[in-house]
Amino acid sequence: MPALDRNLLHRFGLLFVILLVGLALSLTTDTFLSVANFTNVARQVSINGILAVGVTFVLLTAGVDLSLGSVVALSGVACAMFAHPGEHPVIVPIAVGLLTGAACGLVNGMLVTRGGVAPFIVTLGMMTVARGLALILSGGRPVADMSPALTNLAGDLFGLPIPVLCFATVSLLAWIFLRDFRLGRHLYAVGGNEHAARAAGISVARVKLFAYVVCGLLTGLAGVVLAARITTGQPNAGQAYELDAIAAVVIGGTSLSGGVGTITGTLLGVLLIGTINNGLDLLGVSSYYQAVIKGVIIVGAVWLDRRQARS
Repeated sequence: MPALDRNLLHRFGLLFVILLVGLALSLTTDTFLSVANFTNVARQVSINGILAVGVTFVLLTAGVDLSLGSVVALSGVACAMFAHPGEHPVIVPIAVGLLTGAACGLVNGMLVTRGGVAPFIVTLGMMTVARGLALILSGGRPVADMSPALTNLAGDLFGLPIPVLCFATVSLLAWIFLRDFRLGRHLYAVGGNEHAARAAGISVARVKLFAYVVCGLLTGLAGVVLAARITTGQPNAGQAYELDAIAAVVIGGTSLSGGVGTITGTLLGVLLIGTINNGLDLLGVSSYYQAVIKGVIIVGAVWLDRRQARS
């Protein structure tokens, strides 16, 4: 079967699974189909969705980023420190959060491309460093007293949740970029065959660096949105966020080997993870069992990815 046909089959298959999960939850719970629950699911998946779009860029180059959750916390703390009422215009804490995430992505990218260190090791180190910096900057306590102008980012605009609008905008821009821009096509080329891409005149190091910076920037955005939602810069926020994000991307059809993946698939993966999380909460499943279930999903997604790569 051609690769394109397999990709289309995977997308429709994932959509079918989402519909099956939704049907099962609608039959077993009374609140799943309510407007309030759908709105709650949309808010919940928006942060993971922003992270998933960012890490899609990295995975397309055959890289990985395990520092997402810690960078979310660091960006949220940095944003909250500049968001006290009357001190700065709201654009300042937002910019600080975004630049903090982008800086972490830049460091990751430089160490991978210039330092020659494996992405797994680099981002594992950044995961520890960013979490430590978040604790140092905050003194180990939540950074509170944030201005309403910033916390309003977690509210609604024209009846739609602003975090969802952020997620939708990021997804649309990423989809257009990967489809229509030369640099977007270079991401696929580098992940598909790095040596062939280099022989074709593509600057592999710059493409990878770009992917990590974009991932860091979007992680910073997720940190700002999360801080606005919980009204504090929480140094312990974002625990294991990278697992949900990477799981959503891989479930959506992006290969861990690089060169294969779409934003559409990522969106479906995010929706499936969000629906499962919401369903487990509605069914009253213990958080301990939820962790086991999500772990099985992640391992299963990686197994399917490896099986497709060998076929």
